[in-house]
Amino acid sequence: MTDDTKPLLTGGCQCGAVRFAFKTTPSKVSICHCRMCQKATGAPFASFAEIDRENFAWTRGRPGTFRSSTIAERFFCAACGTPLGFGRIDGPRIEIMTGSFDRPDRVVPTRQYGTESRLGWVVGISNLPSQTTMQNYGPEKMATITSHQHPDHD
Repeated sequence: MTDDTKPLLTGGCQCGAVRFAFKTTPSKVSICHCRMCQKATGAPFASFAEIDRENFAWTRGRPGTFRSSTIAERFFCAACGTPLGFGRIDGPRIEIMTGSFDRPDRVVPTRQYGTESRLGWVVGISNLPSQTTMQNYGPEKMATITSHQHPDHD
């Protein structure tokens, strides 16, 4: 990606030390339930947007890496720990965690993988009682919270 190319999608880690840009739309957006993704994210599943490396750029900083298997490496912010994605070692594509996009609503999963490790309760989470953050904490507590998170833009 060249500096004069306006990115289609952008994102980054929680502290802002690592930022990235997509030049084109992802070739695939998916959810992975495999045990390796569960461990890498500390969550019941991971959600990724895949793109050819030639259409992707780290625009600020460089992520730390961890070779989680003989075929893949995981990317994360070494400063704040945010999981950012993974790629096959020397492979042509990279997969970026959808929650790290500035506009995660624009990267909607269309398939699932690793379903042999899908936790049984995941299927029903949309039916659980829910609250907004404001409802959970209340306006008084929310007024005392200062976020140290990087904004969802540069």
